[in-house]
Amino acid sequence: MRTNKMCAILGNAHESRELLPLTEKRPLATLPFDCKYRLLDFALSNVVNANIKSVYMVFNQGRTKSVFDHIGGGREWHLDSIESRFFIHFYQDVLQKRADGENYYEAAIDYLKKSKSEYTVFIGNKMICNIDLRGVLKSHQSNDSKLTVVYKKMPKDQIAYQDLILTINENGQVEEQNRFYDEQSDTELKNLCMNIFIMNTKWLIYALEEGQKKGGPASMQEFLALCMELYPTTAYEYTGFLSNVFDIKSYYEANMSMLEPKKFSSLLYADRKIFTKLKNEVATYYSGDSDVRNSQFATGCIVEGVVRNSLFSRNAHVEKQAEIHDSVVMANAVIKKGAIVKYAILDKNVEIEAGVKVTGTPEKPIVIKKGQKIKEDIFGGE
Repeated sequence: MRTNKMCAILGNAHESRELLPLTEKRPLATLPFDCKYRLLDFALSNVVNANIKSVYMVFNQGRTKSVFDHIGGGREWHLDSIESRFFIHFYQDVLQKRADGENYYEAAIDYLKKSKSEYTVFIGNKMICNIDLRGVLKSHQSNDSKLTVVYKKMPKDQIAYQDLILTINENGQVEEQNRFYDEQSDTELKNLCMNIFIMNTKWLIYALEEGQKKGGPASMQEFLALCMELYPTTAYEYTGFLSNVFDIKSYYEANMSMLEPKKFSSLLYADRKIFTKLKNEVATYYSGDSDVRNSQFATGCIVEGVVRNSLFSRNAHVEKQAEIHDSVVMANAVIKKGAIVKYAILDKNVEIEAGVKVTGTPEKPIVIKKGQKIKEDIFGGE
């Protein structure tokens, strides 16, 4: 595929209050995942694996520090070459221009025109997947629709109340869309819209220009959802691994699913590589007293205690006689001697003091906020 066949817009403005306190100081897109990744890595990797060199990212103002820390110059995603470029724009600027009656899609339209790309892909920020966008493009090229939208059949318990559910006719066209809370069918599997769209760039520019004249949504994702009602849209079914992250439980389960070999391999060891920020650190150290089963560790950890069914980010420390079960532990966490942690999410720089017990449940894992020192027992999400 020639370099500028497609350009990409990554919409990262969506935030979910149900993910607090994990997203209190970071956007949803930079939530850690499976020890060494961030959610944003999957959208970026899907883009660069399709040989897309031009990327436009939208974020909320004041929530980009972790984004810049992670992306840097874009080297890991090959976005730092002469022929590549990426841009970051603030969603609040779009909202302000819309409120002032100005052309609020002006920056996006300018980007699209300068990209000189024939097609544009839009990707939302809460779906974890490894998708072949070139395959989606081929599907789009083979039909006469203005839009192609990606969906996956998902069980009800993995869908958020505000997610879009698609009704698809026998010709593969989107016939209707409803929010999950309005969806009337009683089938167990729903056609979940993955907020991935492909369209002709010239048409998208026209649609955006017309849409802002009529006061359309400021959110590109909401705008494209509206377009599905106004223009012929073809549905592309994705059948690979998907995690829909919209609350604490879904985030916890997404991480824990990586302990299942089939799901782990499907997402991370497909033909398409997932790229992330690289760090040259020492390997994790396991002492002779450690007892580890069915767990994953990033680099730089020290393990002296008991670990079961858990995932650890970089530089975490499990001291002697400490136990960690069914938990997600982020960078620089310390679980001190004799402490017991079960069904928990420990954010960065958390310390669990010696002998303390932190116990949640599979349905309601306990979240310990970034930088907290826990000196007393916590049970059942209290």
